[in-house]
Amino acid sequence: MQKEFSFQVPPETAANAEALKQFLSRQYDLPFKDINHVEILKRSIDARQRNIKVNLKVQVFLKEDFKEEKITPPEYQNVSNAEEIIIVGAGPAGLFAALRCIELGKKPIVLERGKDVRARRRDLKKLNIEHVVNEDSNYCFGEGGAGTYSDGKLYTRSKKRGDVQRILELFVAFGATKQIMVEAHPHIGTNKLPAIIQEMTRTIIEHGGEVLFNSRVTDFTVKDEEIRGVTLLDGRKIGAKKVVLATGHSARDIFELLYSKNIHIEAKAFALGVRVEHPQELIDEIQYCTPNRGEFLPPSSYSIVKQVQGRGVYSFCMCPGGIIAPCATSPGEIVTNGWSPSKRDQATANSGIVVEIRPSDFAIFGDSPLAALRFQQEVEQKAWRAGGKTQTAPAQRLVDFSNGKVSATLPVTSYKPGIASVELAEVLPGFVYKSLQNGFREFGKSMKGYFTNEAVVHATESRTSSPVRIPRNPATLEHVQIKGLYPCGEGAGYAGGIVSAAIDGEKCAEKAVLAMG
Repeated sequence: MQKEFSFQVPPETAANAEALKQFLSRQYDLPFKDINHVEILKRSIDARQRNIKVNLKVQVFLKEDFKEEKITPPEYQNVSNAEEIIIVGAGPAGLFAALRCIELGKKPIVLERGKDVRARRRDLKKLNIEHVVNEDSNYCFGEGGAGTYSDGKLYTRSKKRGDVQRILELFVAFGATKQIMVEAHPHIGTNKLPAIIQEMTRTIIEHGGEVLFNSRVTDFTVKDEEIRGVTLLDGRKIGAKKVVLATGHSARDIFELLYSKNIHIEAKAFALGVRVEHPQELIDEIQYCTPNRGEFLPPSSYSIVKQVQGRGVYSFCMCPGGIIAPCATSPGEIVTNGWSPSKRDQATANSGIVVEIRPSDFAIFGDSPLAALRFQQEVEQKAWRAGGKTQTAPAQRLVDFSNGKVSATLPVTSYKPGIASVELAEVLPGFVYKSLQNGFREFGKSMKGYFTNEAVVHATESRTSSPVRIPRNPATLEHVQIKGLYPCGEGAGYAGGIVSAAIDGEKCAEKAVLAMG
């Protein structure tokens, strides 16, 4: 017999199988000897009170053996000789689109401007140590896209957009731990993601698809407002009647290309700000009311939003036990982002703290569909100049930032290229700067201890989402102007993270295959 129960227990009980059985036996009057296995279905932490609890949903096997079902990939067919679909970009949207094409009997040709994971690592090392930005191989471009080195957060609010459970199961099938299907805020870890991404790529190739690295798309072949294929940087032309465009939020050259060809795109609101780093012990103390969380609680995270003079200021992509990374995609700009290893065991916690950017804010760049992108670029370039024209990030201690004071010293940071003490009013737009100054004070009222000079503010956090939307027909998911072109994922403005991008990739693949008949 199997029974499901939902309840709260102390962290030490949740972490101990025998203690959990004893609790269930007492709480629900179950004979202890009859409990053969307790399978945890869902887990979350309730830290609202001083006595922290863990919320559990479990399945209890009474007088019945538990047989763990292994999650395996779908039965992919060989599509070597099938009709082809071009997929531009090998991030989450592109890879999941490719796998779905194979499921549905079509051959994906994945074109990725960057390198495979192994070669990409060498370019990341150069970026961190030598400050050399490779425009095709960096934290945003390469096998797995930005998702490979963005912590592997799988939490999404996009449950109405598609089957989140299916995406999580596919990640498990390709090597992720089953815990991502249990945790309320699942996370794979940047150290674990590359092997999973490589297994996806191997599967695509093994079943007849193609994945071409170092293959930057520089032009689209369009005839009578229908897509006919693409041209690569080296001059190669690849033909196809269906193209899934999954290039990510930082593929500025694609936005420029579409604009130059009079293919309809739109400026889109986004958010911009800074990345703030605190000692992890301090965040634990704020959230758990103790700096020593013990062995049963994970490093604490936070999520916070405030309205400051009518404008939203909020945390974004919070990384407990994490590291700040240089995420520029071109020389002459500073972009920061964060990631965590699977154990989240680094000494610091970081989060983007950003301000909503409205169309009226980037109207200074005219009514061009690239106006928001130009606004974004200008701030990133100012940060680069302020930091000394390297990948050294301009920075201030948090209280100094809010008081408009240049920091005399800066703490050690996880940002490997290094930081320089700069008055960030020189970098950020005035309304962003003032919103953040006041926002940090408001954060400190809600999170006692957050507003401290132990924390350091890094500029800039600017790639929160695409500054451009590539509009598509809601029914067919095709571009509103170009038949056979399927704008997809974060870069097209239709997703906001790994899971939502993967869902969108699958949906676009399904629509493209359906249209092929």
